[in-house]
Amino acid sequence: MATGTLLFGIRRYRVPLTLFLLIYFDLFHCQQFIIPFKSTSDCGVEEFFDISSLSCVKCGPNQLRSTTGLSCICKTGYKALTTDKGGITCQQCSTDKPAVTNDGFECIRCPASVSDEGKCLCPPGSVLVERDVNGDLLVEARCEMCNGNGPAFSVPNSSGYRCERCQASFINTSCVCNPPNVLAGGICFPPGSLSTNVNPSVNFAQLKFSVQSAWFVKNLYSAAAACLVFSNLTACQALGNMCVMNMHSVSGVSTDACGLFNTIFRSRAALSSTQDISYWRVNLPWLYYGDEPGLASRVLQTDPVPIGFTFRGRTKNTDIKLIAAVYNIRGEFLRWENIGGGNLQLCPESTTKQAAAFSFGTAYQENCDLSVAELVQTYPEPLFYDVFMDLGGGENRKLLPLPTLVYNQQYNGRFINQESMKNWYLSRRMFLVDALSGREKSVNSVPKVIRVASSIKIRFQLVPRTQEGEVFPPLMTVAYRDVLITDIKTQTVSTTFSVEYEMDQNEARIKTDTALGVMGGVAVLYSLLKTVSWKRRIASPLIDAETMLKFLLFYAGDLANVFFAVTVGTGLYWLIFYKAQQFVSVLLPLPAQEEQFVTYIGCAFALKAVQFLHKLILQLSIDVFFIDWERPRSKASRTVQATGELKRDPSPVSIWRTYFVANEWNEIQSIRKISPTFQIMAVLFFLEVLGFSNLALRDPWPTLQRSPQAYTASYSLTMRYGLAATLWLCIGLLQVIFFTVFHEHFVEDKIRQFVDLCSISNISVLLLSHRCFGYYIHGRSVHGHADTNMEEMNNNFKRESESLCGQRGLLPNTDIQTFQVSLTNRLRSQYDRIREPISRRNGPSRLRDASSGNPFDQSIRAYHTMNHFLGSIIDHAHPDMDYIVKDKLMFERVIGIEFLEPSEKSIFYNDEAHSFSDVLFYGNEATLLIFDTLFFCVVDLGSQSFVLAAVLTYVEQMIFRMIRIALGRKNLVNKTLVDKRFLI
Repeated sequence: MATGTLLFGIRRYRVPLTLFLLIYFDLFHCQQFIIPFKSTSDCGVEEFFDISSLSCVKCGPNQLRSTTGLSCICKTGYKALTTDKGGITCQQCSTDKPAVTNDGFECIRCPASVSDEGKCLCPPGSVLVERDVNGDLLVEARCEMCNGNGPAFSVPNSSGYRCERCQASFINTSCVCNPPNVLAGGICFPPGSLSTNVNPSVNFAQLKFSVQSAWFVKNLYSAAAACLVFSNLTACQALGNMCVMNMHSVSGVSTDACGLFNTIFRSRAALSSTQDISYWRVNLPWLYYGDEPGLASRVLQTDPVPIGFTFRGRTKNTDIKLIAAVYNIRGEFLRWENIGGGNLQLCPESTTKQAAAFSFGTAYQENCDLSVAELVQTYPEPLFYDVFMDLGGGENRKLLPLPTLVYNQQYNGRFINQESMKNWYLSRRMFLVDALSGREKSVNSVPKVIRVASSIKIRFQLVPRTQEGEVFPPLMTVAYRDVLITDIKTQTVSTTFSVEYEMDQNEARIKTDTALGVMGGVAVLYSLLKTVSWKRRIASPLIDAETMLKFLLFYAGDLANVFFAVTVGTGLYWLIFYKAQQFVSVLLPLPAQEEQFVTYIGCAFALKAVQFLHKLILQLSIDVFFIDWERPRSKASRTVQATGELKRDPSPVSIWRTYFVANEWNEIQSIRKISPTFQIMAVLFFLEVLGFSNLALRDPWPTLQRSPQAYTASYSLTMRYGLAATLWLCIGLLQVIFFTVFHEHFVEDKIRQFVDLCSISNISVLLLSHRCFGYYIHGRSVHGHADTNMEEMNNNFKRESESLCGQRGLLPNTDIQTFQVSLTNRLRSQYDRIREPISRRNGPSRLRDASSGNPFDQSIRAYHTMNHFLGSIIDHAHPDMDYIVKDKLMFERVIGIEFLEPSEKSIFYNDEAHSFSDVLFYGNEATLLIFDTLFFCVVDLGSQSFVLAAVLTYVEQMIFRMIRIALGRKNLVNKTLVDKRFLI
């Protein structure tokens, strides 16, 4: 029963329930706020654009859309009637009163004809009267003639509804400009005041054609004549504007805009000047500074601005206050306008970023591409700016005019402002966009060409040797671009606004060149010493081509160090002094002024690369030999096949010790005093994570973190290089100190461990980096044998720790195991003779002697011979090839040369500094560190990316490390007969 009742209820309310659910889901799940887009141009003739609903609404009966498109008006022949709701309705006029009054609310009879708009027309010189003095409508309108004769001198006003006094130039006998007077621009000029043969063309030099400007045709003569005859202020400003639109260009034609302006300018020479400025004549705008030779340098580099700039402190002053007098195309003064906030900056940027352009010391530049259609729409008429620098002063506020350099300005066909400063022709007024002068047919037609300020640059120059932040008058440079209109909707134009700061870099350049010259001379002397040392070490007294090449290679490395030291010092100087100064005394070099500095960096890198490759090649070609001191302990029995007898021969000495030492030598060939991976990560951490890279921005603020909304200046290459190089060197130096002071003493010292390994293995190492010079590691075991078991070896260590045996040194009772060796020519010749079979085995197959037997057997015999020979040399077994042991003089160690020549005996120099590491990466850390620094900086300067520079530097390090390991292993195999299969 209950179930049936429930089903009945559901059926009864099915329709209302369904509707409720549909409305519910539509309201809460399907509603979207979307409207169609409409504008006034989309509305029909009988529709208007409703600003409330943003849609087109149909007008009422007998109504049409108004000219604005935002309301409706009555059709011709209909008068308007107001309704109680504020709207209108339209009622047709009767046949006896067919015209509509000017206000549109009454019908009236006309005294003459009716216009197409359905209103009364009057003859020329008369005005239409529709109401009496009380405002009552006349039955029939009247046409009242204005009295153009004296004393009334009246004419109809512009609307034609009232008589008013005619323009002052007409008032002579009547308001009619009768010949021979000239009527132009609504002004009657007396005959002979100015020739009517004016040139209304505008020259677009970039496009190589001129345009007969409709604006110039209409206004050029009237503006020039009114300025000349009546000294009309607005007309003079309008004439000056037309000269500015013609790029201030002066030519032999005196009837163009600038020619007419200069004619009037010269005619006012007898009158007083304005503001005591000789280039600013009375009633005329100030357009030129003058054409005297060298005037530009006197204006820009003689008298400093009477205010100083400071970056910090109580007297901080970094605000550049510019103000402009703004005029429209008709010469009317509009306002004083503070520069900033986009009035000279065409690119759409935030106010914060645009304001950074006027913070002293911040190198500012913004670039963008703008739509030509938007420019024409935004700037239908150009605005003109006379820019001044606000010097402050409270009630006695002073302004300093900014000289303007127009790149497009021509003087008798020459672009003089693109030449040297002595030919510059400074001017004053400028504009941003001119979409008016390029209109040919009428001022309302589509322009054939527009002119855009594609580059505006304000340049500040620091007074030399100033300590108070004084600058010369800033120069505003403007370059315009002529854009031929082809497809206005798709065309774009690039524009740039920049503010830059410069100082005279001649003194800094002279100091840099002097430092390079002096240090370069010292480098020549040092390279000569190296060459002399090299000649001694190869025992060659002749000066040949190889000697000259060697000198150049040494000089390349030393000169690279000179360039590196000077460039890093220069970068640090600008970084510290620019960022830390309070009163502005130095300004950063401009990008163009940094080209020589970048060239020096390139030279340093190229020369350092030559030095690095030279050292790498030397390390990959050194002579290495492992002297095995181990001797057989007992004789092993073997059976002779021919006789069947037992014969006792010495047991062979194990080669594993030699292989073990060779492996260790192979491993330490590429070790360094720093960790390259940590080096790169640490540098990136400081530069990118902590924000040290912001210190290289071309602004005076030493802050590490910058707001994303703030303007970010470009990087100074000089400071960026100085910062990156200094940071890389500091981190590298700290690593070297850490490894030398802590790691090698308390963790692991692989160089000294290798020397200890040689002693334990009973193997000495002879390294010859030159023909008669090299290094010797004395590894002869004090225990006599190294092929022992574990128990005997531990006993040997214990005896050595308890000083129960001799010391490890080459000389008795000494611990010195490493030596620099200077060999006699006789010893080296014997060394080469013994090593000849090994060299022949490693040489080309065509040079091998087939009759000499198995090459490998020859190499084995040569190895044993060499081992015995070198061992006997160490044991003083050859009186004619003996040696002495002595200490090197301090001066010899400093300059890297040996004063004594080993003529009779070789010389072993005590070397506790383990300088045999010079044939390893370990002993050339300075060269590697500087090379890595330069590589990192060069890549960064080219890419402006620290991350990319770090990645490529890591790849470079890995490549050269693999080259050093692979070719070093190959050289080790060739020189020591160690099988490459045993080098792990």
